Amino acid sequence: MAATELVALTSEEVRELPRERTVLLLPCGAVEAHGPHLGVGADLVISRGVARRVAAMLERRGRRAVILPPLSFAVSEFGADFDGTVGIGAATETRVVGELLAALARQRFRELLVINSHLEPAHVEALKTAIADLPRGELTIRFPDIRRRRFARLLGAEFQSGACHGGRYETSLVLAEQPELVRQELGAALPPLPIDLAAAIREGQRSFREAGMARAYCGDPAAASAAEGELLFEALALIHLRAALE
Repeated sequence: MAATELVALTSEEVRELPRERTVLLLPCGAVEAHGPHLGVGADLVISRGVARRVAAMLERRGRRAVILPPLSFAVSEFGADFDGTVGIGAATETRVVGELLAALARQRFRELLVINSHLEPAHVEALKTAIADLPRGELTIRFPDIRRRRFARLLGAEFQSGACHGGRYETSLVLAEQPELVRQELGAALPPLPIDLAAAIREGQRSFREAGMARAYCGDPAAASAAEGELLFEALALIHLRAALE
């Protein structure tokens, strides 16, 4: 059964949703350079893919799942000097997400699961700030931060290494979800670039170029496969399912 998308429902169908059994899923990503082989919407493809799988898992457990339109524009400072990267400021993102959450609360929804694949620290903090600012009791929001060690260890060696922007990890996921969006010949020709982007950020680097990512990728995209992507989607879906059921 296809996942239920909020934008496909009529107003009257939304009114009939059983609020006490309905979980909203909010896919989050960015419009940002991901190397010469992946589209700038790679994060959105991944988050929507996770959302579809989590929705199916919830439905099998007797919960109604509704996928919201993705949060597409986010803080994207590290890729800002690459063509196609379109970002917004942290304060703007916090305000937009905060107003969105408040509007959903006014619609009497009770539970929301954030599914995020864009790991730039300022973006993650903007999401967390908006969630923390929502008055308690209005909407229960769960947001598993996949950067945490207990989640990262489930997502493969490249993800744990920090060298996973447009690399094997993300390329495998896009291959599994929308292979037509991967320039596979280009990806197969790219050399491994074992740059720990997470460490570079901690050390004060402020852009992909400063971190040594001249083509906006790190990791090993040539080693990607759709089969590995399916395994990664399963792991990501289980991480988010467990959060939704807490």
